[in-house]
Amino acid sequence: MIAAIFFALVVQSIIQLPQMVGDELDEATRERMQQREEMLSREMTRLLQELEQSTQEQSTQEQSGFAWGALLFAALQQWQFWAIAGALVLLFGLCWWLRKRSREPDSSSDEESSSSDREQVEEEEEEEEGNDDGNDPGRFFEEHIQWPVQNLATDGQEVKDLVHNFILVFHDILSNSFFPVPQSAIRVGSAFEGWSPREEDIVYRLLVPLKPPRGHVFHLELDNAREMPARTFRIRVELVCTCLNDQLAGETLCFLHRPEEELRRNQGPSFLDILCTDSYLDVQKTARWFCQLVKTAWVVLPQSSQQRLTVLPSSRSCKFKVIDNNNKSLCIEVMFGVPQGDSDIFVSSQSTEAIFTPSTMWPESYAVAEVKFFRHVARRAPHDSFHLRCLQLCARIVVGTGFSTYILKTAVMHLLTTTPLSGWRRRGFPLRMLDIMRYLRHCVEEKRLNHFFFGNENVPEEIILPPAFQRAEPLNLFQHLVQDPAAHAEALYEFMELQDRLTRLLIFGR
Repeated sequence: MIAAIFFALVVQSIIQLPQMVGDELDEATRERMQQREEMLSREMTRLLQELEQSTQEQSTQEQSGFAWGALLFAALQQWQFWAIAGALVLLFGLCWWLRKRSREPDSSSDEESSSSDREQVEEEEEEEEGNDDGNDPGRFFEEHIQWPVQNLATDGQEVKDLVHNFILVFHDILSNSFFPVPQSAIRVGSAFEGWSPREEDIVYRLLVPLKPPRGHVFHLELDNAREMPARTFRIRVELVCTCLNDQLAGETLCFLHRPEEELRRNQGPSFLDILCTDSYLDVQKTARWFCQLVKTAWVVLPQSSQQRLTVLPSSRSCKFKVIDNNNKSLCIEVMFGVPQGDSDIFVSSQSTEAIFTPSTMWPESYAVAEVKFFRHVARRAPHDSFHLRCLQLCARIVVGTGFSTYILKTAVMHLLTTTPLSGWRRRGFPLRMLDIMRYLRHCVEEKRLNHFFFGNENVPEEIILPPAFQRAEPLNLFQHLVQDPAAHAEALYEFMELQDRLTRLLIFGR
């Protein structure tokens, strides 16, 4: 009862705080915020009544409940709306904890156990560093929330093996040609980072670096006409002299110095004719070429005897689905890219948020650097780290809002380098979600969210960045909010919607 009253007083005082809204918001936005506040207040009253009724039988646990409230009181009073969400989460966690403790055997059963058993329990508790599931609020949310049913590790290995076999066949097909040579595929994207939010139709993405064929070189040209952060490049294909090597080989012809008619007569259409537009590598032509390679290579792969291949429509990548005899399907998307020097930053064929991207434009991709970052974290994080669960929840609540998954992912990446990894254990899950939302709120209010890889001293050393990245000024992903006051007001309102969604997800588990 004392715990319920304590939380009720805390939440009531928070609700009564004045609305912290910038002067630039219009009256309609203020009215929407006020309506949402009243709705949350009514929901809180109902939940508190239910909690008070359920905790009447748990009076012996009041002190522990009060300790939980005191622990997070400072965080709760930081901001009105997220404080309400945090209180809801903690109230339900407290209710679950009280019920769990009430079902535990009393101390008399402990007296019946042997001294050796006690010593073993004490050793296990020391090894777990006090990580008692009975006092673990993260355990409640792990069991309460309906997480996607996934098998990312096993399916991801199957995808890796399949694409590896494709690349081996491609090398045989292209060994005597003058087309780009696909290199070993690099697993990228959320599925290979371990946090895909979807239960069905998970897309396993891989980036295949392209090596220029003999007698050709790639030059990356930054498109300065486009504003950051949507940096795009063009890949200019240049011919280089191979006359000396031609003489030694005795079979090939130099593309640069031999007449065009002679080249066509002896070696067929050139790389520039088939995959380029005005001497620039064309994304869509490359995608069609790669898809044709997949269809050709499939018939010789061992998987083809037990699985079916379906190539899916995609203008800037090769996307296909493999279905086995049990109708289990794997959706795979192969993107192509060219590295910037020897770094982990590529220009790739991935789709952009732009309405129209010319086929000769290749967006800058940080996917390889990102997957290396999450592998770096996984090697150092505790075995029960919940940082991937946090990403899953973030990806679920942003659907249909103006915030992209990449925005939430960037926020989490920043926090993973500024918050000790020990704090991301399961028991700290409520606090970490509070940190993520508070960090995002601050970024929206300040109209600034720095890109993780530009001018960031916290990037792990094992991630190889171009020298220009390390010297660059931090890149603002919220620059559009600075330039558009209406967009800023909408972002503030949509952030409230994110909080509402997260609250409902934590309470109802779906």
